Amino acid sequence: MEGLAIRASRPSILCSLHLGGDSHRRHLSDGYLRLLVSSNAAANIKFVASSVSFRPVSAINVSAQASLTADVPALSDNIVWHESSICRCDRQQLLQQKGCVIWITGLSGSGKSTVACALSKALFERGKLTYTLDGDNERHGLNRDLTFKAEDRTENIRRIGEVAKLFADVGVICIASLISPYRRDRDACRSLLPEGDFVEVFMDVPLSVCESRDPKGLYKLARVGKIKGFTGIDDPYEAPLNCEVVLKHTGHDVSCSPRQMAENIISYLLDKGYLEG
Repeated sequence: MEGLAIRASRPSILCSLHLGGDSHRRHLSDGYLRLLVSSNAAANIKFVASSVSFRPVSAINVSAQASLTADVPALSDNIVWHESSICRCDRQQLLQQKGCVIWITGLSGSGKSTVACALSKALFERGKLTYTLDGDNERHGLNRDLTFKAEDRTENIRRIGEVAKLFADVGVICIASLISPYRRDRDACRSLLPEGDFVEVFMDVPLSVCESRDPKGLYKLARVGKIKGFTGIDDPYEAPLNCEVVLKHTGHDVSCSPRQMAENIISYLLDKGYLEG
């Protein structure tokens, strides 16, 4: 048996390795993870690190003595967060507003993008700086490599959440408009930001109304089976349980106009002090 050592930055992490039916579990008591591997093992294992475990994902053809440090750069002592000389409060003072993320979620056809545009325009007219991250737009660039499979949809949300966090740190009011059907993905984005800086807005519009609008013709395609895994038809939409703002469809009156819905969001931002420096 030969030992492999992997440098780790969190000594409390545990790891399980399965090779040929054997399992070895070790504490990182001295900052290294030691794994016992037989000398005739097919290959070392390439690891992906998380805050709680190492997970073997693929074999690589290297010698049993090779260091795997290069394969887990997230744990490298050479990667250090570089603090800026200008802090978030300085940027917010300059802009006379507080950065936050307004996350507009709802079914396709619920009016997310329309309300996002109305909100951006209304805030611009008040002299406030915003930027909108639209789900469809991001798939033209940032997320053009992703499909609509469940795992890719999760990655789509994760990326947009990380970008939105950067905008908020700059002091910009970032408006994210996308279906984001799963609560766990939206909650993961919320967890990226300081408490209160993630404003979840639910477009509470019945499926029947969204389907009657069908601006892109997607519901028709989903109904005849030409689109699989379409949210609301054969894939679930998990409505928020405790969001900050609910924009409920009540009919074709003034209260349902995009401008009025935008004003409802602005009232929340004013109440919470986000439109002040």
